[in-house]
Amino acid sequence: MQSALGLSANDVVCLDGGLATELENRGYQFNTKLWSAELLLNNPTAIYHSHMAYLEAGARIITSASYQATLQGLSDCGIDLDRSRKVLTDSIDIALQARDDYRGKSGSGTALVAASIGPYGAYLANGSEYRGNYGLNIQSLVDFHQERIGLMDGSGADILALETIPDHHEACALASILKNVSTPCWISFSCNDADHLRDGTPIQNSAALFRNIQSVFAIGVNCTSPEHVTPLIRKLRSSAPSKSVVVYPNSGEDYQPGTWTGEHSLNQWQRDCRDWINAGAKIIGGCCRIGPNEIRLLADVIDSSTRPEEH
Repeated sequence: MQSALGLSANDVVCLDGGLATELENRGYQFNTKLWSAELLLNNPTAIYHSHMAYLEAGARIITSASYQATLQGLSDCGIDLDRSRKVLTDSIDIALQARDDYRGKSGSGTALVAASIGPYGAYLANGSEYRGNYGLNIQSLVDFHQERIGLMDGSGADILALETIPDHHEACALASILKNVSTPCWISFSCNDADHLRDGTPIQNSAALFRNIQSVFAIGVNCTSPEHVTPLIRKLRSSAPSKSVVVYPNSGEDYQPGTWTGEHSLNQWQRDCRDWINAGAKIIGGCCRIGPNEIRLLADVIDSSTRPEEH
């Protein structure tokens, strides 16, 4: 599947950072259940420029602004179904336009666009993507995700990125759906520690669900503390050895309602990136509180780590 994306087995690819992080850096504030996806409705140009910032920093995969854009959430905001479907596909078109414009301006190789598909907890907008245990059965979660994934599968995105999955039942639902998609996919879990999803399930149990699904080319973790990532990479490689590993943790800071606390060190970020490459991660980026500055450092680390040695 890596070759289907134009990647060789030895490539390490730089993913972008948090889209909302960059939008917030640019002065935008989000006070609705749609979070950064509200800009798909009223300021798509802001999203375009944030994608460009990551491409200029060295990202070679950018993720669409659709993490919190769900048909159900848009309906709750009074948007009809046809318009909601277009909002989802618009998120891909914006990213594709940024990618194409960057290629034309820089003259460099192309980048890939990943359609961001967040968990059920993102729709709830109550922090439950950091807890899981929704209280829903697998079929209810299939019903929630099915149409959105189908729309994104036909959107022109290069990758479907199923992100921040905290719950084993949700993983089961997604495994059922992804057996029938044609776009290459990754599944990325949100973890409490170096062993478990947020709902307490061992990550190896959930990762194993995707081991034999052809459309899934990578399995990983995101929105997880960077201190846990290296051992999680090893567990993912052992539970699904034929899959690539994708990791894009947060900054390591702690979120309390309305604010972030703790240390955010660029030097530590560089050291962590080297550790993840050495552990075998093939797609590396960032999540919350990781912006273009960190991605620029990451791109440099990847370049120096994969550059052939001179003799």
